[in-house]
Amino acid sequence: MSQLIEMLLKEMDQEANTTRKMLSRVPNDQYDWQPHPKSMTVRSLATHIAELPTWVSLTLNTDGLDFATTPYQPKEINDTDHLLQYFEESLKEGRDELAKATDEELPKRWVLRNGEEIYSDGTKGEMIRIAYSQIVHHRAQLGVYLRLLNIPIPGSYGPSADEQ
Repeated sequence: MSQLIEMLLKEMDQEANTTRKMLSRVPNDQYDWQPHPKSMTVRSLATHIAELPTWVSLTLNTDGLDFATTPYQPKEINDTDHLLQYFEESLKEGRDELAKATDEELPKRWVLRNGEEIYSDGTKGEMIRIAYSQIVHHRAQLGVYLRLLNIPIPGSYGPSADEQ
């Protein structure tokens, strides 16, 4: 296995530990809550975080995604046990595909679009990093949601204010 794939797997595992802790804090009675009408609900946000590891396998196995021909269909998640189960399934899928990948696949082009509108056009390696960044970004959003709901926040890269 190449050093680059090993590095990406290590990062995936490290972020998975933090993501797992954050998702485990989602209260079952707050799945429909949202901080603002333009914000996602807890359900939508947490489900999206849980599915993002599958973007690694999607990236490695396709040349892109066009929302115009493949509309987004989120899985219906209604409780934290199922949320964590979904995350573990997504993580296994993404990790298994990444473990089989080679360096030769990473520089290939991958495009995210909605019809003619291009959201991202880069390499598969760049898209895998974007997927990781999306996990971190949305996990931070979830942290704000949980803070507003007065749920203790787990630490990410050190202890949180709730753990000190």
